Formats: sequence, C-alpha cells, structure tokens
Amino acid sequence: MQNVTLNVQGMSCGHCVNAVEKSVGALTGVDQVKVNLAEGLVDVAFDEAKVSLDQIKETIDDQGYDVK
Repeated sequence: MQNVTLNVQGMSCGHCVNAVEKSVGALTGVDQVKVNLAEGLVDVAFDEAKVSLDQIKETIDDQGYDVK
C-alpha cells in the first residue's frame, strides 16, 4: 500500500470534494481518499500493483481540477 498527498488546485466547495473523493475512490486499488479543501490537498492510499499514480492524477484532472 502506498500513500501520497497531491496538491490539487481548483477545488472550492463541497461538490468539488465529493467529485474527487467519489471518482478516485471508484478506481480499483484505491483504499482511501481524503480531501483537505482548505489546504487544497488530496491524500490517497492505494495499491500500486492495481492502480498507478498517473491514473489517479488523470482521474482528478478529468474532474476539472489541476494536480500540481
């Protein structure tokens, strides 16, 4: 299990939090997603054998947010 914290720009409300948590959480291999809206951070625990960090970043990007 790998843990990563991503800096995500563009999130501004509860809808943003739900969109990111739901979409990333739906990926096979993702164990936990936690968004800190105030800091613009997304913590993800995932199995790197089942999902890549690039797939996680792409999923967040597909929701309209910018991963730094």
